[in-house]
Amino acid sequence: MHTDTERCVRAVRSKDARFDGVFFTAVRTTRIYCRPSCPAVPPKPENMEFHPTVASCQRAGFRACKRCRPDTSPGSPHWHVRADAVARAVRLIQDGVVDREGVPGLAARLGYSTRQIERQLLTELGASPLALARAQRAQTARLLIETTAMPMAQIAFAAGFSSIRTFNDTVREVFALTPGELRARAGSHADRSRADGSHVNSPHANGSRAEGSRLDGSTPDGSHPPATPGTITLRLPFRAPLNPSNLFGHLAATAVPGVEEWRDGAYRRTLSLPYGYGIVALAPRPDHVLCRLSLTDPRDLTIAISRCRRLLDLDADPVAVDEQLRADPLLAPLVDAGPGRRVPRTVDAAEFAVRAVLGQQVSTAAARTHAARLVAAHGVPVEDPEGGLTHLFPTPEALAGLDPETLALPRSRRTTLTTLVAALSDGSLALGPESDWAEARARLLALPGFGPWTTEVIAMRALGDPDAFLPGDLGVRRAAQGLGLPATPAALTDRAARWRPWRAYAVQYLWATDDHPINHLPA
Repeated sequence: MHTDTERCVRAVRSKDARFDGVFFTAVRTTRIYCRPSCPAVPPKPENMEFHPTVASCQRAGFRACKRCRPDTSPGSPHWHVRADAVARAVRLIQDGVVDREGVPGLAARLGYSTRQIERQLLTELGASPLALARAQRAQTARLLIETTAMPMAQIAFAAGFSSIRTFNDTVREVFALTPGELRARAGSHADRSRADGSHVNSPHANGSRAEGSRLDGSTPDGSHPPATPGTITLRLPFRAPLNPSNLFGHLAATAVPGVEEWRDGAYRRTLSLPYGYGIVALAPRPDHVLCRLSLTDPRDLTIAISRCRRLLDLDADPVAVDEQLRADPLLAPLVDAGPGRRVPRTVDAAEFAVRAVLGQQVSTAAARTHAARLVAAHGVPVEDPEGGLTHLFPTPEALAGLDPETLALPRSRRTTLTTLVAALSDGSLALGPESDWAEARARLLALPGFGPWTTEVIAMRALGDPDAFLPGDLGVRRAAQGLGLPATPAALTDRAARWRPWRAYAVQYLWATDDHPINHLPA
């Protein structure tokens, strides 16, 4: 969209928050870049230029506006709609792959050369993989500076910088303030907010406060220390509207005991992360999702936030989705009754694939029971002083030696599960941000016991394909029949062509017609 100057200017003049994160406005005269909804007086059109990413603005020599904080905008929805190399690269960068494996590791995951990936990202995003990762590191550093009491040296390495000098130079270049000045400015804002009774941050801010930090990881015996001491509380912004009913209702109703729970108005779960583990509590609020993260290693902060945003589908564009679905007169009443439905996703694609197999042709309660048994037998124990979480969900490698005879499942289902686990653990099946959706579907369908329903539900919730569709699902067919839509899978698929590329969201609206617990926030 950033190439459509006239449309961008209209969005800036109307301060349209729907475009926050979709593009960024750089002002040539002040050398500052802003989000489209910046409350400042809009500059003259001839002084504006538009960029697709924060990294592109920074590469061009612009620094972030201190008033609207454009670096805390919701992520662009474009990278979650597409499955091409550029979109997959962006998702991997958000998951910290460049920081951990470098650009060669990113290219290897995508099956391209380093030069090809760099050229494609520069052409489309105006920034290289390193520049995109640098922008992400800068935002993580800002979050830790403003919301924790961690020493600056620890923040530098926790945010992924290779040296303190690079950390200092980057913060000064990106924010036009030294790290110390950023922390002092945040402290003065907090003091003023306490004086007038207001909150420290705007609804769009990513950070709010912290309750300490720790840098230790897991213990030698394989268990983990309590996560509470490293707790950070922050706000996750989203594009309005957001309907929390089916989103949090689904996660709570299908929660695996020991790994997930609904407690005190929040969905809580354990997170397996590259440097340690974490526990997150996510609670819906009118203009943000309140996120409370407890990490054993702060280097996982960026990755944990990215996975929580993906879990809740917070980078979606609900206005575009609802506009497309509302064009169907039979779907329009559902959209009008509860606009802004999101697709509940997952923090770990392999975990969801295992759970999808356990949930084949059984009730929600039975699926939770089967998963809980796997967790108790093969999951890594963790401590949760604030709730009832006890384990990390077992990895495919931990399940690779599973004895099928210990599973209380039909023999065919045992075969399906062990074959899936073997494919995930040996790398012949890759499910994650780097997955090509069509290729992943083909590989899943080639496994024994995988039909269209299991494959599409994994594509919808684990891979993030917004156009995944479940025409054979009983709940979808029942809702379709009640609305006067075709009830047979083939006819319904033909009718659903007009809902593309948002058929996964249409499924959420159809499911919402049933009075199932997945459609309601728990009491």
